[in-house]
Amino acid sequence: MIKRLAFLTSLVGILTVTSLCGQDIHFSQFYMSPLTLNPALTGVQNCNTRIVGNYRNQWASVLGRNAYNTYSVSYDQKMPVGRYDYFGFGGNVWTDVAGQLDFQTLTLKLSGAYSRRVGGDRKKANYVVVGAEVGASQRSLDFTNAQWPLQANPDGTYCATCPSQEGELPNNFIFGDIGLGGLWFSVIDKHTNFYFGGAINHLNQANLSFYRPDDVEKYYTKSVIHAGGEFPLNRSVSLVPGAVFFKQGPSLEINAGNSFRFNLDNGGADQSFQFGGWIRLARHFTKPILVDAIILSTRFDYSNWGIGFSYDINTSSLSQGSRGNGGFEFSMVYLVCGPQNRGVYCPKF
Repeated sequence: MIKRLAFLTSLVGILTVTSLCGQDIHFSQFYMSPLTLNPALTGVQNCNTRIVGNYRNQWASVLGRNAYNTYSVSYDQKMPVGRYDYFGFGGNVWTDVAGQLDFQTLTLKLSGAYSRRVGGDRKKANYVVVGAEVGASQRSLDFTNAQWPLQANPDGTYCATCPSQEGELPNNFIFGDIGLGGLWFSVIDKHTNFYFGGAINHLNQANLSFYRPDDVEKYYTKSVIHAGGEFPLNRSVSLVPGAVFFKQGPSLEINAGNSFRFNLDNGGADQSFQFGGWIRLARHFTKPILVDAIILSTRFDYSNWGIGFSYDINTSSLSQGSRGNGGFEFSMVYLVCGPQNRGVYCPKF
């Protein structure tokens, strides 16, 4: 009975924190999930069309089959405007499921961005990008698996047929969402570039309460700052550093690290392999900033395909329960490149 109550308390705590703080999904391979990072990245690519898929499994060592599972699929398209500028449009669908009650968030967003050249020439240029996104989300709970304190028998057993006397609770609701983003990137040559961007999500601060409209729990606005680039060491090896900063309500997260990219076709960009290491710092509520995880990642690009894997090694106080296990993540990118080539190379995501 004590174990059961402890699990129920932990589950309620997880759901309460998720609901009250309005925390978003996050990917360790944030550089392979551009539309969930910043709407200004819509259409920022070297081909005409980009299709991205991401999957993340987290805390399986602690929660077992009730672990967090996150799925995301996005599509974006680049269109020329005038001689040097671009317009990008696309959409992103993601869902996050966790816990014994299948606490789920299903989100659909549409985004658009405009890339304006502010200096340079056809092969060496600086661009400023502005973007925006609008969407809707549904949050739901499956109360059929819920165990309420009033259903506990005196002998410690659980009575599934006993009334919970908790009253009828709504099991889902829908809310809208709005976000803005900006980006600046500089292209030196085909293998050298760097960028800096930022975004503000959940500007409308939707109500996340399941007791709507009797209760109000506002969705915290999220601020995002990210930067990165590619810098060749020689003809075959490049440094690919990156960092992203998230601030949402009382919570803060920073991911930073570097990958080594090895070009496998004598300096070309059609085939490459990379591996790297990252560190994630996090702060929650009144706790200080701590090292939450060490992330190992690898990526292979061949022609129009890109495949990435990463694994989080948990280093926080939860490591006693997780045995150091964190999250496994898989990402895939597919590019559709037409005959158009205007000579401008974008940062590679």
